[in-house]
This record gives sequence, C-alpha cells and structure tokens, in this order.
Amino acid sequence: MNSITVDIEKLQREIDALALITEATPPVVTRVLFSEADLRGRAFVKNLCREAGLVLREDAVGNMFARWVGTDQNLPAVATGSHIDAIPNAGKYDGVVGVLGALEAIRALQAAGFQPQRSIELIVFTAEEPTRFGIGCLGSRLLGGVLSLERAAALRDCAGRDLEFWLMQGGCAGSLPSVKLAGDCYAAFVELHIEQGPLLEAENLDIGIVEKIAAPSSLRLQLTGVGGHAGATLMPGRRDALLAGAEIALAVEHAATTSGSLDTVGTTGIFRIAPGAVNSVPCEAYLEIDLRDTQVATRDAALAQIENRAAAICQRRGIKLALQRVNVDPPAICNAPLVQTVEQVCHKLQIAATKLTSHAYHDALFMAPVCPTTMIFIPCRGGVSHRPDEYSSPAQIQIGVRVLAEILAAV
Repeated sequence: MNSITVDIEKLQREIDALALITEATPPVVTRVLFSEADLRGRAFVKNLCREAGLVLREDAVGNMFARWVGTDQNLPAVATGSHIDAIPNAGKYDGVVGVLGALEAIRALQAAGFQPQRSIELIVFTAEEPTRFGIGCLGSRLLGGVLSLERAAALRDCAGRDLEFWLMQGGCAGSLPSVKLAGDCYAAFVELHIEQGPLLEAENLDIGIVEKIAAPSSLRLQLTGVGGHAGATLMPGRRDALLAGAEIALAVEHAATTSGSLDTVGTTGIFRIAPGAVNSVPCEAYLEIDLRDTQVATRDAALAQIENRAAAICQRRGIKLALQRVNVDPPAICNAPLVQTVEQVCHKLQIAATKLTSHAYHDALFMAPVCPTTMIFIPCRGGVSHRPDEYSSPAQIQIGVRVLAEILAAV
C-alpha cells in the first residue's frame, strides 16, 4: 500500500454542500428524521457512496450501509460511521464528520492501493438525535437490540404520528425484527466525531481516544393543574402547572450539582405550557429532562431524587403528575485492544493523543454490545456543538480521517 493521502479540500466541499441541505436558513443546519431535508441529505450521501464504488443497502428503520467488499467475505467486516440528522439550530460537523470523513477514509485507502481482506462498511445511523421521538440513537438502539420492538412501535412524535408513519415517509421497507444485527457481523466499530467538549483544544491535542461513554437517561413529565383568569384567580387558590414545572427544573439542577460526581449533568431541555396566554394561569406543563453520568450509581441516585422531588412538588401544589422514564441506559466501556490499536496508530503517525471519556452519547454506545467499539475525537473550537458556530478546522478533520483510515486498514 502506498502512503495514505486525505483529500481534505474535497471532503470540506462535501461537508459544506451537505450543510446547505437544511430546513433552516444557512448557516443553521436542521435535518429532523425523514423530513424533506433529511431525505435529500440521505440521497446526497448515497450518491457519494455510489461514486466510490460502495455497495448500498438500507434496513427497515432507514439505517444506511455502504460496503467496500473485501477479498474474504467470510470474515466479519470492520464498520465505521455516524449520523447526518441534526437538531434544530445545529451546525454542520456533528455526526457529519463521522459519515463523510469515513467515506473519505475509504477513498484514501482505495487511492493508496489498499486491498481490504475484511469488508469495510460505512453506517449512516437513523435518528441519532432525539428530535423526532424524544429518544436518541433510534437506529443504533434497534441494531444493538437494546430497544424492544414494542417500545419502538409505540413511539410518537409531538403531533402523535407513530414510527410506522415516518418509516413510510422515508420509504423504508421490511420488518423491524430484521434490523437487529447478528453478534458476529462486525469485527470492530470505530466512530469518528468532533469532541463536543473543550479538552483537546485546551490541551493542544489532535486526537481523543474514547475509553468509555457516559450513561444517559431521560424523563417526560406531564403536569396538569387548574387554569383560570390571571386577574380573577387569586394567589392562595392557584394550582399553577408552570410554577410546579419551574420548581422541578430547579430540582434537576440541584440533583446534578450535588450528586457527588463531577460528571453528572442534568438539563430540562423542553418546557411547554398551555394555554400560553399572558392573562391565563397555566393549566398544563410538559417537561423533558436529560440526565447523564459516567457512573451508574450517582446517575441513578440523582434520577431517583428528581422523581421524588417532582412527586413532592406536585403534591404540595395540587398538580397531577404523569412521569415516564423514556430511557435509562448503561455506560459503554470501549474495547481495550481496539483502544490500544488507536494509540499505536497515533504513535506511528506522531499525532498527539490522549484517552478520555465521552460525556455525550453516540451511536457507538449501542454498537458496543454488538462488537468491539471505540471512538476517535477531534477538537472543536471552544467545545461548542449543537449550534451553528460549531467548528473543526480542515487540518483537524484531516488528521482524524487519516487516523481512521489507518485503523480501518489495521483491524
């Protein structure tokens, strides 16, 4: 094999072009699952994969697979990939670097004359972001068998439309039971991603090698109080759903900051009220809460504290509470030999690297039960992500793609 050369100019053009496929006005990127923009983005990626000579298929939930067929098809493939869906008001690098960067890693290996013995497969996961259904990593959860088919079928968006409706919009075919991967399908999975944190930039490092991925959990709360005229409903008799929700949001903050773990983070990311009129006491509130930690014990203790405080707050205020645990997932411990392989590649290439924890969760979290898994992080400016100003430089992306290409060749 000749020296591996990453065509960063071509890759950057593709990243920029995909960023223009959005439901919002650029530079804002928004691509919600199976929206018109998401479908156009998927078509864009498929076309690039065909141009690279990869064999395409799509499963029943819309996970896309693009395979460079190896010389020994009896061997399990090595996989890489990420997602291209984007939350509202997002940027152009989250997930996309792991998809288009992986494609460029394959093209670089092809150009270098590498002949893979194992097939190399690029996976574009469905709905890594929770925007459509309130649960993240839908495609990889089903691939890993960690989301039951009953729960998947019961998913609804904010308008009450179910998963089946959106799968039809996406042109997906087949049965959901067929999505789950066999245990021997992949020899390894490696996901390239922007760090979404400040460590690498602060320490002037090129690569982060992920050893473990934090354990996520999320709650949905429906609060029902009693509405009324803002002037005529006197304060002593009020059952204000918004105020109960506000206390609960503060309880989330308190639980996260007093858990005893620096890695505990809690966010009330959705807070909607009804009827939403300035002269009407809010009779309903809807909250979605995200709680994460690298340690299950402290995460679960904080989760229980939030649930108990929510119940007590609502009882005191005369509010009816309906609480649902959407997901409570374990952390992932990355495969030690695969982590060592990444270290060896970085050492060979004289690239400054460190081992770290991913506090954000990714599709890799749900690939870890399927096969040996790790992630490669590249720096992002200021640790900013999920905003239009998220940014990784072409030089940083180029290094990440080069490391990924070497790993795909080595596994």
